[in-house]
Amino acid sequence: MMSRVSGTRIPAGRAMPDAATINPLVEVRGLKMHFPILAGVLRRHIGDVKAVDGVSFDVFEGETLGLVGESGCGKSTCGRAVLRLHDLTDGTVRIDGIDISRMDQSRLRKRRPMMQMVFQDPQASLNPRMTVARIIGEPLDEHSDMTGPERRDRIHELMDAVGLNPEFAVRYPHEFSGGQRQRIGIARALALSPRFVVCDEPIAALDVSIQAQVVNLLEDLQDRLGLTYLFISHDLSMVRHIADRVAVMYLGKVVEIADRDRIYSNPMHPYTQALLSAVPEPDPSASGASRIILKGEVPSPSNPPKGCNFCTRCPRVMDVCRREEPEFREFEPGRYVACHLYNDNSAVEQTAA
Repeated sequence: MMSRVSGTRIPAGRAMPDAATINPLVEVRGLKMHFPILAGVLRRHIGDVKAVDGVSFDVFEGETLGLVGESGCGKSTCGRAVLRLHDLTDGTVRIDGIDISRMDQSRLRKRRPMMQMVFQDPQASLNPRMTVARIIGEPLDEHSDMTGPERRDRIHELMDAVGLNPEFAVRYPHEFSGGQRQRIGIARALALSPRFVVCDEPIAALDVSIQAQVVNLLEDLQDRLGLTYLFISHDLSMVRHIADRVAVMYLGKVVEIADRDRIYSNPMHPYTQALLSAVPEPDPSASGASRIILKGEVPSPSNPPKGCNFCTRCPRVMDVCRREEPEFREFEPGRYVACHLYNDNSAVEQTAA
């Protein structure tokens, strides 16, 4: 039976799906999102903000891939780019085997029902001038031919599925709490029966007790509807509960991907180790883990360091790190790391020692 979050307690998460028996629903390869920097009266192009810079990962059908990292590392931009809410600078995105990377908007519109998004701020993402019925029903107006009664029944069905009283359909967003507004956003995302949902920090703006309720709702919906999630968050404790696999981002790049248990029990990349050491422990003395304090500031994404992006703050930096970008490669089955420490056997043995 699937575990549940109760209050602020985070029990163990669900088992990871067997990758040998499922296919990737989402395949991302070399994804780049660079935003131009323009200056002067003539608006000359003088550089780029490399928000996402060569990201690759798969999301398997029915699983939850957690995407974590500190603020400003490019997580939300990556999620939006995967859904083609931005035009890609480079790379490919395939959803259900179909490449949507360069697809024109008319063709992309036909693919929208299967891929949806739950936004971070439920207040900012809901139109304050529209009733709940209009908000949830808007995707149905755009992408279906439902009659009025069919549309009304579907709206009530969705509200019931996310734990809202259908009688509230005539109310406006300001009449609801933050958790209820996020449920409205989830209902809107589910209106067209998508298969893939990007959850962009869906609990960040909510109280801790409400966060648990929303996460439990997302898991229940995943079980009932067979959804696949890309769950973006900086809350590592909650990601540990909901995710099957975890991808760690730093300064526009993914530095490590593995299943949840291996990431949390034995992080390999120095940044992952530092990130997880910051997770509060009920009894720090019992865990035996020491806090890793990173020195310096995160470099600007408009001027990342040469070589490894993490070389300016890494406690285990080597000369090669400042010269060459590490290869993002499979270190062991299902585990990918981008670090020079693991590029040869001698470095691995030295690290293990």
